[in-house]
Amino acid sequence: MSFDRTVTLALTGASGTAYGLRLLETLLAGGCRVYLLVSQAAQIVAKQELDLALPANPKELEAFLIERYGPQPGQLKVFGREEWFAPVASGSNPADAMVVCPCTMGTLAAIAQGLSDNLIERAADVMLKEGRKLVLVPRETPFSAIHLENMLKLARLGVVILPANPGFYHHPQTVGEVVDFVVARVLDQVGVRHQLMARWGE
Repeated sequence: MSFDRTVTLALTGASGTAYGLRLLETLLAGGCRVYLLVSQAAQIVAKQELDLALPANPKELEAFLIERYGPQPGQLKVFGREEWFAPVASGSNPADAMVVCPCTMGTLAAIAQGLSDNLIERAADVMLKEGRKLVLVPRETPFSAIHLENMLKLARLGVVILPANPGFYHHPQTVGEVVDFVVARVLDQVGVRHQLMARWGE
């Protein structure tokens, strides 16, 4: 089965796992093929924030998420942090876009310095060198000067820095609606249509 767009989604150990999982759900619902990368710290945070035990083994995690979200065959693929033969590791087979959501300051710094010590960092490096869309969703406050300098460096390279800062003009009534505000902004950046919320002026 072919899919219109392929998006690499990385979940790292910042607070805000709910953003990443909701983004995964909406990307799959929007007909995207998703390559998923999950750090060990993200698994810890998922347990802390959502009481959700994400399997450490990529195959087991893939099966868990397929049962949870019901994607089409071949639509979701989970890769381990050192699977260097994964498509996302090479510029010969880049995704259309990549999102790191949530994005730790450590991951952001590694990307800014061109490090490729794990598959998340390598996949982001591929997006930069191939001129593809890369969106980072940091969830940290306050930002230090180091954080801001790294963000500015990446922004100048064309990376979208999209902090998980929800708006409230749409009068959200639930935590889910607050999460959807940020997820909607991410979907807009990667060109995936959605109906998560009404647009301004509509």
